[in-house]
Amino acid sequence: MTVTVVGGGAAGMMAAISAAENGNIVTLVEKNDRLGKKLFLTGKGRCNITNACPVEELFDNIVTNRKFLYSSVYSFDNEEVIRFFNENGLKTKTERGNRVFPQTDHSSDVIAVLKKKLDRLGVKIMLNTEAVGLERSSDNTITSVIIKRKENKDRLLSDAVIMATGGRSYPLTGSDGTAFLLLEKLDIPVNDCEPSLVPLVCKDADVLSMHGLSLKNVSVSVAKNNKELFSGFGEMLFTHFGLSGPLILSASAFIRQKDYKSGIRVIIDLKPALSYEELDRRILKDFEEFANRDFSNSLQKLLPNKIISPVIKRSKIDPHKKVNMITRQERKQLCDVIKCFPIPVIGTRGFDEAIITRGGVDIKAVDPSTMRSRSVKGLYFAGEMLDLDAQTGGFNLQIAWSTGHLAGECR
Repeated sequence: MTVTVVGGGAAGMMAAISAAENGNIVTLVEKNDRLGKKLFLTGKGRCNITNACPVEELFDNIVTNRKFLYSSVYSFDNEEVIRFFNENGLKTKTERGNRVFPQTDHSSDVIAVLKKKLDRLGVKIMLNTEAVGLERSSDNTITSVIIKRKENKDRLLSDAVIMATGGRSYPLTGSDGTAFLLLEKLDIPVNDCEPSLVPLVCKDADVLSMHGLSLKNVSVSVAKNNKELFSGFGEMLFTHFGLSGPLILSASAFIRQKDYKSGIRVIIDLKPALSYEELDRRILKDFEEFANRDFSNSLQKLLPNKIISPVIKRSKIDPHKKVNMITRQERKQLCDVIKCFPIPVIGTRGFDEAIITRGGVDIKAVDPSTMRSRSVKGLYFAGEMLDLDAQTGGFNLQIAWSTGHLAGECR
């Protein structure tokens, strides 16, 4: 068949490779001046290719519509992805959390392997070319892609079209969501897009005063009213607008935009390794050493400097009170704050700072065993433009590789 793949990111390149390996004549259309522009940025430029965990654990890290991915992942799982890159000349390494990276730590080497494979398979690559229309016949079969190069339009006759244009995150890389408009004209349902794996925003002055403070080995939970949406352990960062860092990005994947209207709180356990009783004993030990100091000058050994004032404020203990005058009840108040430091958040940063997009093509409109549209014959989907998302750690790229590979089979 004549196959056109729209989008030269991770999913699009893998789809084009798969389609060409299945004996099809393949054209890859990319509106940027090079392939893999967003892929180049992933993993802070190192490209976390996938995660080497057991496949069952891989599914545990998919947040939205994991069951939809059974066919695609089991047909091209994380071991297959690692093998694909190794066999095509890219040596990989596995780091903390089973994250898989190229040994060189350069995402450009991942892109180079894919580009070389496309060239060997004879895939025609059209850069600086935007898909501006999809045409179908009277029996609802895809027939062609209307493309635009500079001011000129042309038509690519196609037996099959694979849409892999990404979501709306990092729009400067080309994934700006405009391709969804083409699908809506074909009556393909598209769910509202939201930024995910994204920093959180708050207005609490005490929190904003801590910008630049990084906390390691803390526990974070997220609650909507009294319902826990997320809990995790790791590292986070206070910023000039609110909260960021690996733990916060992971937490954001479990919060919907509508949830912020009901009130969302991030709750930090600043000393998760200590029980209440152990923390109280530790505080008593410090208080004995600083017995004649003001309370405000007694926590330097226990907490980072930037968070001491907010902790004191939340404890409701007079900062000028002498340490030797602090009561048992006041110590309990201090332990409560350290073990449960609440921060109200009001929303997220935008798509410019979101690692991935939540939302996109409604999976009910797609056959999970082929990635083919249920309504338009010859139309397939892959990658982030589908309503699928996962945690950080290589899982979202695994979705791209798996869905791209399956879509490229064009069954």
